[in-house]
Amino acid sequence: MKKKLFVIGAMLLLNTSLHAWNGEVTVSTPNTVMILHAQEGEDLRMDYYGAKAASLKELRDAGDDFNFPALPAFGTVDMIHLPAIQVRHANGDQNLELMVKDYTLQDEGSASVHVFTMQDKLLPVTVKVCFKAYHRVDIIEMWTEILHQEKSAITLKRYDSGHLTLRREQVWLTHLHGDWCAEAGITQEPLTPGVQVIRNTDGARNAHCDAPEIMLSLDGEPKENSGRTIGAALCWSGNYEIRINTNNKKEHHLYAGIDPQSSEYVLDPKEVFATPHLAFTYSNEGMGGVSRNFHRWARTEGMLHRGMNTGDILLNSWEGLYFDINEERMVQMMDDIARLGGELFVMDDGWFGDKYQRNNDSSTLGDWVVDKKKLPNGLKALVEAAKQRGIKLGIWIEPEAVNTKSELFEKHPEWVLQTKGRELRLGRGGTQLVLDMTNPKVQDFAFGIVDELLTRYPEIAYLKWDANASIQNCGSLYLSMQKQSNLYVDYHLGLLKVLQRIRQKYPHVVIQDCASGGGRANYGLLPYFDEFWVSDNTDALQRVYIQWGTSLFFPANAMAAHINHCPYWNTGGRVIPVKFRCDVAMSGRLGIELQPKDMTDEERQQCTACFNDYKELRNVVQTGNLYRLISPYQKMGVASLMYVDDTQSQAALFVYKTENYYNQLLPRIRLAGLKADQTYTVTEKNVRVNQKPCQLSGKQFTGRFLMEVGIEVPLWEDYASRVFEIK
Repeated sequence: MKKKLFVIGAMLLLNTSLHAWNGEVTVSTPNTVMILHAQEGEDLRMDYYGAKAASLKELRDAGDDFNFPALPAFGTVDMIHLPAIQVRHANGDQNLELMVKDYTLQDEGSASVHVFTMQDKLLPVTVKVCFKAYHRVDIIEMWTEILHQEKSAITLKRYDSGHLTLRREQVWLTHLHGDWCAEAGITQEPLTPGVQVIRNTDGARNAHCDAPEIMLSLDGEPKENSGRTIGAALCWSGNYEIRINTNNKKEHHLYAGIDPQSSEYVLDPKEVFATPHLAFTYSNEGMGGVSRNFHRWARTEGMLHRGMNTGDILLNSWEGLYFDINEERMVQMMDDIARLGGELFVMDDGWFGDKYQRNNDSSTLGDWVVDKKKLPNGLKALVEAAKQRGIKLGIWIEPEAVNTKSELFEKHPEWVLQTKGRELRLGRGGTQLVLDMTNPKVQDFAFGIVDELLTRYPEIAYLKWDANASIQNCGSLYLSMQKQSNLYVDYHLGLLKVLQRIRQKYPHVVIQDCASGGGRANYGLLPYFDEFWVSDNTDALQRVYIQWGTSLFFPANAMAAHINHCPYWNTGGRVIPVKFRCDVAMSGRLGIELQPKDMTDEERQQCTACFNDYKELRNVVQTGNLYRLISPYQKMGVASLMYVDDTQSQAALFVYKTENYYNQLLPRIRLAGLKADQTYTVTEKNVRVNQKPCQLSGKQFTGRFLMEVGIEVPLWEDYASRVFEIK
């Protein structure tokens, strides 16, 4: 019986009838098309990707001689063109000569799936090249499925998810780069001759330093609302590599897939290996159009539970208390968030442990039992307290990690990633290790953490799933020595199995994806989570930049944005007015991250107003279409963005002053996404405590005026900000 290796979203298409074709295959979405051609006995070729305005005949008549393999294989492409797939056969042969055997087309309801089955000319290796085109959104996913019937295992040396050829013109690359507490910084640069590589090798988290999503602007320097633009997102949570090869010919070649470094994959006979999906989108509305396509895809197809739903206003205990948790403080925080108008309280780290108490990050991970010294009446008392106050309860967990100072490690030291005979390299707190998710027993343990909590306390409405460690010990006692190089891949396949089990049994519990901040903001995991923690840095000014970069690829209802305390330690004690902090957090899934009892009267009043007004704007913010108006990276002194609902009848406008100096000239704010002939009323929201709305509030303008002429938003003082409803 065939064994199957699951990667998110991938599937082996069985029992599908053959679909006749005449050599040309069109893979299309509402506004885009990918054109391929193939004949039996030849390899698969990709001719075009872009606007739905071309056919293969027109391309050839116009003199377009693009004719490159859709999946370049080592041994059949010259060395100028990098391979997307390379194997070492059981007999040591490293060549692949892939020829199309058949083609199938299957309708899945929301999408059509095209599958080209290719086989090596000499040896029994089959590669299926798959394309999934959505009917309602302009996204095409590409991936491969590899299987063989050789006498013994083969080794996958490179196994990219996809390859795209672009005309070599003035193409610019936009990608995200950063670090812990400084995620999602935007980098933009022209493609020049040579190979541009973006990669991440953390092992467990792949979005802190470089993110697995890019944009390619085909008409020169990137523009927000105009210009042909391609976006690509690798739907994977582990190590990856994105390469762009600009050679001496007239094309750019884009490759994306799992990073092959230390990950040559040993594939047994009759096993099926499915690569992660690589999602492409195209828009002639610039970077903003690409973002809106990704957001729409995420909300309608890529987010399991949240989708077009909105998230609750919550209080998380972490920055207010850190590990200093007890029952009295938890109840006090519930009282406070309920009085402010919040809807959910999340108890963060520090609530668990028996033999070892969790008072810092050096112990107790793995021992998921309630600390009766801190919570003498257990979780039941907190469940009841939340119910009495009319709010929901959430809880923090870190299922993939363990401390050496824990009962779990003492009982199962073999469950951590390690190489026999080598000294363990320790992470956070000097004791943290990553559990071996390739091991089914560890998978059962991780699932059991969630299952135990939600079975005993079904009232728990929210889980914060954290991952605070990279893979430092590259070895598994579960995997055979012949398959140690499978570790980086099998770890994430094991994690996906756990998440699939959780979602099958608990489809409606809200789960946040956290990884020392935004370390796992990727489309590989988002289908199993409702949102992710954007960054451990909640400083409002820096969050303007972090959330701006994140918005290039992810929708607002997936981005948790919290109001922080001040002075703020992470930015040298910076003090930012509570109005600005509220307004920045309102542009995502709003929450609060402080100790409410330490708030000033002004902060309490402002947050109450913020919460009330956010509830009126929440739907358009979290599920509306994003238009980024003025980027903070333009250094114009302000940043501005807006969300517009699908009917274009309601919008939310955010304006933030990011610099302040005398005689400063600030730009008019020109809106976008409205109906030109419709009349709109502008109403200021979250007005600063003890102040009146600005002079714009209550005025009416046509959509044409707002978009073509714009408004002068009063921003006088340092850290000034305004939020408006446009209706």
